[in-house]
Formats: sequence, C-alpha cells, structure tokens
Amino acid sequence: MTTPVLVPAFADPVLNAQMSFRAALKAMSEPGVVEQADYADALDKMHPATFSLALTLFDDGTRVWLSPALDTPMARANLAFHCACPVVDDPQQADLAIITATEIDYLAQFPCGTDRDPEMSCTVIVQLDSLEGGREVVLQGPGIESQRTVTLPLSDSFWSARDQVTDFPKGLDFFMTSQRQLMALPRSTVVSFL
Repeated sequence: MTTPVLVPAFADPVLNAQMSFRAALKAMSEPGVVEQADYADALDKMHPATFSLALTLFDDGTRVWLSPALDTPMARANLAFHCACPVVDDPQQADLAIITATEIDYLAQFPCGTDRDPEMSCTVIVQLDSLEGGREVVLQGPGIESQRTVTLPLSDSFWSARDQVTDFPKGLDFFMTSQRQLMALPRSTVVSFL
C-alpha cells in the first residue's frame, strides 16, 4: 500500500496564514468581490485557493466533510498533518465542507443553524473551474453599496438549492474558489436574476 504524499503548506506559515485570512475576511465582508488566494500550491484535486482556505480555516476543532470528488487519501493525509482537523463521513456533522459545482445535492444535508444559534451552520467551499462565465446574478445586502453583478458558472439548481437552505439568520455561508482566486457568498446576501 502506498503512503499518501505530504505536500508543503504555506511557505511562511504565520505571514501567509494572516494574508489568507484577510483575503477570506474581505471576501466575506464584500460579497461578490474576487480576492487572490495564492498562498499555497494545489493539493491533489484541490485548487491552490481551496487548499489555502483549508489551511486558514481548518483546525483540530473543525469537523470537515469532503465531497466524493475531492476526498482522496492524499487530501485526508495532508489535512490531518497540516490542520489536524477531523474529517467526518456524515455531511450533517460538518462545520466546514468542500464540494464541487456538480455536487449541489449535498447542500440540503449540511447543518443550517437555527434562529437562536445561526452560527451552528456549515460553511461550504465550492470549487469551480472559473469564477465567471455563467448566468448574470445580482447580489444585494450587507457589504454591497447598492448591488453587485457576478457571473459564477453555477446551475440554476445551485441557486434553487441555496434558496431552500437560506432563511436568514439561518443558512449556509459559501466561499467560491477557482485556481488562485476566491469569492464569498454569505447567507445574508440576497440573490436575484437579470
């Protein structure tokens, strides 16, 4: 049996973790704005931005769920080594999850929090081929002066699924990643179509 290969994490663990965290925070506070997240290289099937977010957000108190498309021995070994995070098999137990755009059926299985404890919801990282090229979507809400238009390559099924699991203050927060970029879509953001 082959032992999974461990890959380097951040070149400068303290500085890169801080920069990655700032990029994630800025993206979440300004929905629809693209941030650079190129502080780590790719991890197996995970893009650099996805792995950078994992290195920044995952720790030993974070239950992580990996979608079938991204759940590999190499990914598990590196997340265990670099983040010490437990990887759970049940999406309903996830604090953070990583999926691809084609795996939206899992959204209904993640915890969405409650009106009393909305912070008990899952944050979902959706890895995409690109952060543009899809249907035009208008975003409104906190962090957006009036409105912002994005063209994420997501199906109508994704937007419908997001709508079903979002009843503010409950709902899922999303990071969208592609290669070395990320964008956020918090549960407080209202989505409409042109």
